[in-house]
Amino acid sequence: MLETSARLLKLLSLLQAHREWSGPELSHRLGVSTRTIRNDVERLRSLGYPVHATPGVAGGYRLGAGAALPPLLLDDEEAVAVAVGLGRAAGGGVEGIEETSVRALAKLEQVLPSRLRRRVSALNSYTVQIPGRAPSVAPDVLTTIAGAARDKERLRFDYTGHDGAATARDVEPYRLVHRRGRWYLVGYDVGRRDWRTFRVDRLAPRVPAGPRFTPRELPGDGDITAWVERGVNTAMWRHHATVLLHAPADQVSSLPSELAVEPVDERTCLLRVGGDDLMGIAVWVGFLDVDFEVLDPPELADIVLKLSERYRRAGGGTGDGDRGDGVSGR
Repeated sequence: MLETSARLLKLLSLLQAHREWSGPELSHRLGVSTRTIRNDVERLRSLGYPVHATPGVAGGYRLGAGAALPPLLLDDEEAVAVAVGLGRAAGGGVEGIEETSVRALAKLEQVLPSRLRRRVSALNSYTVQIPGRAPSVAPDVLTTIAGAARDKERLRFDYTGHDGAATARDVEPYRLVHRRGRWYLVGYDVGRRDWRTFRVDRLAPRVPAGPRFTPRELPGDGDITAWVERGVNTAMWRHHATVLLHAPADQVSSLPSELAVEPVDERTCLLRVGGDDLMGIAVWVGFLDVDFEVLDPPELADIVLKLSERYRRAGGGTGDGDRGDGVSGR
C-alpha cells in the first residue's frame, strides 16, 4: 500500500490522465478502500485542486478546471515529449501559438532535471525543421475538434471544398491527422453516409455541438495514416485510371499505400492509379514489369498503344501498330 503523500500524487496523476474515474476503479488502482479515496479527494481539494464528484451508480471523480493551473505530474518520457513538442510548435503550424510555445518551453526547461534537459537539448540541437507553407490553423479549432472526438459528440461545421463550394456538414469526428504541414479531420459524414477527410483550415465549427454518437469501426482496416494518404493523394489527381494487372495482389503489395489494389482472383488484381497526366501514368504502369490491361479511361489505352509502337520501332520492329502481348485497351 502506498504512503499517504505518494498515494495523493498517484491519485492526482490518475485524475489528470483520465476524464473520469469511478470510486471502485480508483480503489482498485491504489489498493485502498473507497472511503480512503473519498478522504484523499478531500485532501486534494484542500490543496486547491478542483476535484468534482458525481453521486450515484454511474458517478465518479474528475479533475475540473480551476482558477489557476495545478502542477502537472509527468514522468521522464512525458516531460521530454512535451518539451520537444513545444519546440516544434514554436516553429509554426498552428496559428498564433509560436510565442506561447516559447514561453511554455522556457518554464518547463527551468524545472526539468539536468538529465532530461540534456536529452531535450540534444534533440533540439541535432534536428532540423523546415517550416511549411501550408495554411495555419487556429488552436481553438483544433481543441474543439479534439474535444468532440473525445466526448463522442457530432461536429457541425461550414466547409469550403477544393472547388470553392461551401457546404454545411454534420460529422462524427474520430481522428485529427497532421500531414506535411496540414491538419486533416477524419470523420463519418452523417449526411453523405460515408467516411470523409476534411482540411481543418477549410472548416469553421458551429456551436453548440451535435448529439453523442456510438463509435464506428475505423476505415482502412484501422490504418488511418494509410487511409488519409490514399484519400488526400487521390483527391489531388487530375486523371484517374483503372488497370487490370496480370499478377496476384500480394505480388504488387510493395506499391505506395495511397494506391488501391483489389484482388480479382489468384492471378489478377485491379489497380486504381492517378496522376497529373496520362502519359506519366502509362509510363509508370509499364515500370511495374507485369502484363496489364487498361480498363479506364480509353484515352490511356490510346497512349499505351502509341508507346508500344514507339518502343517497337526503337527495338528495330516494324511499328505496324499491332497490339503487343499483354497490353490492351477496353
